[in-house]
Amino acid sequence: MVVAAILTLAVGTYTMRLGGVVLRDRLELSASLQRLLPMAAAALLAALAATATLMAGTGLAGVARPAGVLVGGLLAWRRAPFVVVVVAAAATAALLRLAGVP
Repeated sequence: MVVAAILTLAVGTYTMRLGGVVLRDRLELSASLQRLLPMAAAALLAALAATATLMAGTGLAGVARPAGVLVGGLLAWRRAPFVVVVVAAAATAALLRLAGVP
């Protein structure tokens, strides 16, 4: 059952990607829509990041996870190396949880 679901999703993903390549020359997008599409993609990624940061299952994630994400975001904004960003974010969340902060 799980294998069938994975195969179905894989075929669906491939068809959507193939549809973009095939229909590229057939669809004419207005200039305003072409300007809005990159912003829509950024808004979608921001919403996904916020959801993953703030939610754990059906409840709130607590304080430790958003604090770790905040530390990682600040270090990434300051152009720290990727490994430093990941380790600092994980260490912040882990130390806060070790201190009893949810």
